[in-house]
Amino acid sequence: MHSIIANIPYFIMAILAFSLLVIIHELGHFMMCKLNGVKVSEFSLGMGPKLFGIKGKETEYLIKAFPVGGYVKMEGEEESSDDPRSFTNKTPVQRLSIVSAGAIMNIVLAVVLFAIVGATIGKIVPVIGDIVPNGAAMKAGMQVGDKITKVNKVGIDKWEQFINEVGVSKGENISIEIVRNSKVKTFSLKPIKNVQEKRFMVGIGGTQEKINFGESVSYGFTQTISTSKLIFKFFGSLFHGKVSVNDVGGPISIIRISTMAAQTGIVNLMMLTAMLSVQLGIFNIIPFPALDGGWIFMLLFEIISGKKLDDSKVGTINYIGFMFLMAFMVFIVIKDIVSPMKF
Repeated sequence: MHSIIANIPYFIMAILAFSLLVIIHELGHFMMCKLNGVKVSEFSLGMGPKLFGIKGKETEYLIKAFPVGGYVKMEGEEESSDDPRSFTNKTPVQRLSIVSAGAIMNIVLAVVLFAIVGATIGKIVPVIGDIVPNGAAMKAGMQVGDKITKVNKVGIDKWEQFINEVGVSKGENISIEIVRNSKVKTFSLKPIKNVQEKRFMVGIGGTQEKINFGESVSYGFTQTISTSKLIFKFFGSLFHGKVSVNDVGGPISIIRISTMAAQTGIVNLMMLTAMLSVQLGIFNIIPFPALDGGWIFMLLFEIISGKKLDDSKVGTINYIGFMFLMAFMVFIVIKDIVSPMKF
């Protein structure tokens, strides 16, 4: 009971982080609706029964029971409308800007969060900051303060490069070149596999170094791009059956892992939120009906062909797609409960 109460603040932080992803996404759609003169009747956080609502001039802002997403309800999105402020009465380019804004905002959020993390923790440089007693590096004669310049004659500029070169050694002997007191020294040692972390290590840690504003922004973009590549690779593996649907987590798994991240510190929660924001942005541009990507695909077809798609047919396609998505979401939620992901 005590542990449950103690975890409540972290659970709340996880809920807020997840809500931020949804709000930012829908805010992107909402802002572009306003910019393009499209009427919005509802802005909702969550799905299902209404819990709370505030009525604005023309938009009702809602919080609903199930925190599995959100939506912006636009005039003419689900049915034809003669209203000049209808979504369907806007140009293809205007509609494209509206439907793509959500994913773009998620990517922007990721860059900002990664940049803040970078500014907070700085970067790790390939200078030995700590060394494991009696580890491979210490036994070879390496010391704190040594600047690593090469591994197996491969130049090292970043700590990540060093980690990678040690990893690809597969436990074979490696040569590490360092600079100590302006003198170059070379050491030969054999990496040892860390069973818990599932990678080869030599028993040293890098040095934390603060970065300036420009470097933190660059870090934000670099991490966002790296995360995007990993997510595209995962979706590709899922499509080709290399990974199971059991490796896909829903809202419950996201809240669980976010709570765990919050317990380890706000920086880790921010890092996870940034990664999830990239994932949400990429997932939404998948060209499937009812997703933003489905709209993007159809609108690009309109722009290229110069032919407007039939609103009623588009509505039917999106409705069918929406039902499939809801069925998939129910399946994922049930799987989360019955067979939760292991972290």
